[in-house]
Parts: sequence; C-alpha cells; structure tokens
Amino acid sequence: MTTRAEQFAGLSVALITPFRDGQVDYARLEEQVEFQIQAGVTCLCPVGTTGESPTLSHPEHREVISAVIKAANGRVKVMPGTGSNSTEEALELTRFAAQVGADAVLVVSPYYNRPPQEGLYQHFKSLAQAVDIPICIYNIPGRTGRNIEPETFFRLAEFPNIAMVKEASGSLDQVSQLTTQTDLTVLSGDDSLTLPILSVGGRGVISVIGNIVPQDMIAMIRAFEEGNIPEAIRWHKKLFPLARDMLGLSTNPIPIKAAMRLLGRDSGELRLPLTPLSSDQENRLRKVLADYGLLQ
Repeated sequence: MTTRAEQFAGLSVALITPFRDGQVDYARLEEQVEFQIQAGVTCLCPVGTTGESPTLSHPEHREVISAVIKAANGRVKVMPGTGSNSTEEALELTRFAAQVGADAVLVVSPYYNRPPQEGLYQHFKSLAQAVDIPICIYNIPGRTGRNIEPETFFRLAEFPNIAMVKEASGSLDQVSQLTTQTDLTVLSGDDSLTLPILSVGGRGVISVIGNIVPQDMIAMIRAFEEGNIPEAIRWHKKLFPLARDMLGLSTNPIPIKAAMRLLGRDSGELRLPLTPLSSDQENRLRKVLADYGLLQ
C-alpha cells in the first residue's frame, strides 16, 4: 500500500511537555525524546493536545519545538503541533517549525469559532501554500466543535503537501472514505481505535499511551503490517484496557502525566485549568498500570 507520506507510517508519539515548578523542564524533555528514540518510534509530536499547547506561551511553544528537533538530531522525524483557531497564528507557528527543521507539522482544525467547511478549506489552503513540508491535518471534532467533512478533505488533497490526516472523529466510515478516495496517509488519533483504523487502510497512530508503552504499540502495528493478524489482535486486546481505562479517567493529558509520575518518568505537574487526578482516580490508575504489568 502506498500513501502520500509513507515515511510517517508506524508509531508517532504525542509527547507530554514536562513541567517543574511551573516552568518547562527541558532536561526531562530531552529524556523523553531519548526514551522514544531508543524504543524505535517513527516520529515525535511535541506541543499538541498531550503537550498542553493551550497553556504554553508563544515563546515556550517555539522553544519546545526547537528543543525536540535539537534533541532528536535527525534520528527520528519530528512533527510539532502548529495549529490555532486563528489562521494568522497557525501560519506563524507553521512557518517557524519549517524554518527550524521540522519534518512535518500537525495542524489541528480551528477550534471554538466553528468555521464552515469553506473556512476550513481556506485555512488549510493558506498553510499549504505557505510551507513546503508535509502537513498533517488533525480532525478531532470532540474538542474543536466541527468535523472536517470527507468532501473537504477531498478538496484539500489537491495540495501535494497536505499529506496526512490524524483522524479522531471516531468514525470508521469517515476513515474508510479517506483511505478509499484519496492517497492521504491516515493516522489514528485514538489509541483504542488503532487496529480498527489499520484494518481499513490507516497507516499508524499518533499515540498518547505510546509515552509509556511505545514498544508494545510498535509490536501491534508491525504484526498487522506483517500479516500476522492473530498477533496484532493479541496486542490490541492487551493495549485496549490501558487506553480505555487510563485515558478515560480524566481529560488528556492528566492521566498519562499521572502514569508517568508513578513510573518515575515525569513530575506529573500540570498547568491550570488542568488539575490532578483525585485520590480515587489515582488508585484506579494504579490498578490499571498494575494489571498491565507496569507497576508492582
């Protein structure tokens, strides 16, 4: 199967942004990058939803992008989030990412202002004409308030560097429309739907739980690609409770940051308006991690 951005097939990880005492912890961020590179991931995606981009200042947003690109040093691809509900702001961040060496950009659909489909088309058209690097459109209507309809994707696919879609609409019908009527590289935006999306032509995932179990996600994708469907299903059945029960505890990235704290890989610190898990939620998280085999 050949899609437009096959080099991004596989596991991309939506990195957290580690904080300490209210500031970005760049030393810990470099550790996260190294952890993922050693696991063998395809791509790193900083400053997205999982990276708490809504509460990063503009200078911090740019600094985190630059820090991840520098730490990766060409060993894996880097696809930072550069989206905004303001087209001008998205243009500024996208141009910056291209200038500092990003391999692609992940651009969420404009949120809150709920543009019509024509507005969505014009927004992404502006970005496609501004840079040469591949663009991955992130469709997550549960957060943005607006689904990017398949017909809009068909129009956007006319731009060669609109190469990928991170699909988090929850609709396999929509994914199937994209994989059967375009050559866009479709990546799952929901960990629990990764295998179903692969089964209808998806090429990988931009993962949250990949922050803690990247090798297992890679194993599932590899098994599917090698045609070992029973093995892929076995991995799906192991990973699914982790994705469902951990990420279902609270808003992303609250649970994954708590999990990383329990595993000794992050402080777990969040920025308001995000707040930590309750003690009851954390006890449930401990059980999920223990059942998976990550905690004693």
